[in-house]
Amino acid sequence: MKPKIIVIEDEAILRMDLKEMLTDAGYDVIAEGDNGEKAIELAHQFKPDLMIMDIKMPKMDGLKASRIIAKQSKTPILMLTAFSQKEFVEDAKKANVLGYLVKPISEANLVPAVEIALSQAQQRVQFEDELLQKDKKMNARKQIERAKGVLMKVKKLNEQAAYEKMRNFSMKQQVSLERTANAILKKYANDM
Repeated sequence: MKPKIIVIEDEAILRMDLKEMLTDAGYDVIAEGDNGEKAIELAHQFKPDLMIMDIKMPKMDGLKASRIIAKQSKTPILMLTAFSQKEFVEDAKKANVLGYLVKPISEANLVPAVEIALSQAQQRVQFEDELLQKDKKMNARKQIERAKGVLMKVKKLNEQAAYEKMRNFSMKQQVSLERTANAILKKYANDM
């Protein structure tokens, strides 16, 4: 499936050129806009794989729009600008921006920048998923340890015996150890 891209550029001719270069390179340009307000609206509506946005635009600049988009979604952004001043680069770092291209833009520098931004966005999603999974596992482990402690106290068992009791119950009932731990914690909540 082709990556979905939104192009936000206030210069109509450059916007058409960008769309043509991206389409020729095999990307799907799903929407276009000419200001930061439109960028926010389109990002929310289409949830693109990447947004390519100019910094200097009427109504709302690209950096401000990027910060707002970053709060609402994880849409990665590739910034375009005629300016290479350090202040823009510093602001871009804080605004969910994965790349920065200085105009004039050619297909030779656009396509690699798009590929890198898409790759970084995909890596970020994978990293966040892994972090979430590890967090869930850690929380499950904490629940199991708490339940084991409750059994040790209530049933006067040592640690190994409490764990074995939980494990045996889980296998017998064909439920996860975490689910068994939650049931134990609910059952003995008043006893603690």
